[in-house]
Parts: sequence; C-alpha cells; structure tokens
Amino acid sequence: MKISVVTATRAEFGLLEELMALIKGSPELTLQTVVTGSHLLKEFGHTLDDIVDAGFTIDAVVPEISKAESSLDVAHQVGRGVQGFARALDGLKPDAIVILGDRYEMLAAATAAFFLKIPIFHVHGGEVTEGAFDDGIRHAITKFSRVHCVAAPEYKRRVVQLGESPETVHVVGGLGVDQIHRTMLLGRDDIETELELSLSNPSFLVTYHPETEGRRSVAEDLGQVVSALESFPEATVVFTMPNADPGHHIVATMLQDSVHRHRGRWHLFGALGRVRYLSLAQHVDVVVGNSSSGLLEMPSLKRPTVNIGNRQSGRLQASSVINAQPHSEDITQAIGVALSEDFRATLANVANPYGAPGASQKILNLLSITNFGTLPLKIFYDVEPSRGWSDNGTP
Repeated sequence: MKISVVTATRAEFGLLEELMALIKGSPELTLQTVVTGSHLLKEFGHTLDDIVDAGFTIDAVVPEISKAESSLDVAHQVGRGVQGFARALDGLKPDAIVILGDRYEMLAAATAAFFLKIPIFHVHGGEVTEGAFDDGIRHAITKFSRVHCVAAPEYKRRVVQLGESPETVHVVGGLGVDQIHRTMLLGRDDIETELELSLSNPSFLVTYHPETEGRRSVAEDLGQVVSALESFPEATVVFTMPNADPGHHIVATMLQDSVHRHRGRWHLFGALGRVRYLSLAQHVDVVVGNSSSGLLEMPSLKRPTVNIGNRQSGRLQASSVINAQPHSEDITQAIGVALSEDFRATLANVANPYGAPGASQKILNLLSITNFGTLPLKIFYDVEPSRGWSDNGTP
C-alpha cells in the first residue's frame, strides 16, 4: 500500500520522522512524502533540506501554502492549498494519507483527500488548545478521518464524543516521546560549541508563537515575556523563531530587536533541528513560552516548563509545567518557581501524560493491518441514544 505522509513544519517533521522511516522500511508499505508550508521558505530554514538529508525522497511539493501574515492570508492559502493537494494526491494516488495534528496546512490536505476519497489516518486528534484556531481545525480533520491515533485515553473519549466509532480510535501515546527516545542528544560542551554560545546559570530556551484565537495583542504579550526575561540579567536566553502563523512577523521583528539589545547573552535561531533543539532543552534550566513541546516532550527530559497564556490551554499537563498569564510579574514568578530547589527536586519523578516510547511502531502496525480499500461506510457514532426529545428536535 502507498502511504502519503504530509509535513509542513520543522516541528511536525521531527515528530513524524521515525514513523516515516518505519513506513519506508516496511515490506508491506510504500512511503510517499508530501511537503508544504514553511519547509519551503528560506527565512524558516528551508527545512525541506532536512527531510532530504534524513534520507527521504520528496514525492510531491505543494507550494500554494507557505506563510500567513493575517487571518485573510490563512483563508486564501487554505483555498489554494486544497487545489495544490488535490493535484498532488491525484498524481500520487495513495491508498491512505497520514495527517498529524491541527495546522491549517493539514486542513487543506484533509479537505482534498476527503473529496478524492483517500482514507485519512489522523494522528494526535482529540486534544484541546483553546488559544489557537488549531483547535477547530483539529476537530474538523477528525470528522474527515477514518482511523484515529490519539495520545491518551482522555483524547480517545473526546474523539468518540465527536461521533467517531470507538473501534476506529486507538491510544498509541505521543510521538514526541518517541522523538526523544530515538535521539542521541549532545552533551553540554558539544551543544555550546555547536551553537557558539555559553549556557550561564540560569539559562532559558524560549519559543513563543502568536495566539491565533481571541483578540490578544501579540506585541503586548511578547513585550511582557521579554520584560520578564530581563528580570534575570545574568541569564543566557536562546530563542527559536515562531511558526508561520498570522502575527509571526511581529514576533520575529521583536525577537531580533531584543536579541540585538542583549547581544552576547541572548541568541536567536531560525531552525535548530531536532537534535540541537532537544539537546539544548536538556541542558537549559527552564523552557519558556507557549510551544506544545513544553507539554508534550519536556516532561520526558525532566525539564521544567513555564507555559505562557492560553495557546496550549486544555492539553494534558505534567507536574513539570507551570502556567503563567502573559504578564511580566506572573512570568517572572513562574520562572522563579521553576528555578527553585524545591521544585527542581520534584522533576526526577515527573511522569509524561503522553505515555512511553512506541507510538510510531503502534501506528505502523495499524497502517500495515488496515485494509483501506474495504473500509465500511463511515457513520456518526452516538455516544448514547437521545432521550427526552421529540421528533422535531425540541425538548
């Protein structure tokens, strides 16, 4: 069977890489790699090169989606992306398509696959991120999909609540846990040499994405983050660039200005890559920001996370995560807690709610045994029969 895997961002590819390698090595499956989004952009590191360097052949490129400066851009790009994915998938003719998560690039891919009658294998559904429009996109992709691989039992319950039959929903754990387990991380001296910096005490790894749901000001919120970090004048601060979401240019410009003002101690990288990012995370004192990696991967590294704002609100959280509102005083206080001896003493016993390694292998097993050509007609699964309602829908 031909299995198309779609990837649009560096973080997404990092999560999918082991699964892609397993599909590539499987005697029952043929891997097709479809690339779009920020992978194609120089300003985001042109990470398409990373996919090729990892040993994968690019079978199709969908350039209609790249980056969005506004919500209007997102709407336009999703529309053009549906056309681009339709052409790519019609040419590849896969037996199934694997879609991870909740980004708008994936919505375009799912829409095209749905109308082409290509079964969708959805990974990391059922989650909630109240501060991003990704939340609605994720649930929409769930309704397009035929097979669901979720990270935790709570997420299975939510997918079933959306009307998906329980036998199509499989708890496999989080791909981020696999990502850490398979990565040979660099030592402290090696990562300092690699990045040409010195990790002073304390040291922070910061990733901040715009909140795409609600009416908060990206500039004001990031200004509060920067102000809080300035409360630690001896700290080494390493920023990574945001995703290509609306408002990303505001974040990028503010980070460039902030790093310039604190040059020597503050650093900014466009795309660290999986090995350098996880290696750096392992050696810093605190991971700060609103990236999903702070919740999904950092607990496995026993690193404290200060999670800012509402972008990740609703996701399962380990005890290593400290939540803070986007106010300087709140962020500063949360970082102080993360640096305290009492809190750090608890990190050795942190359990990752996204499970143990093995998600990629479980997904491969499901792909291998699923006969996508004979899937039954999809129906809406009612959690329980309606009670106390009349035929016309009124109580």
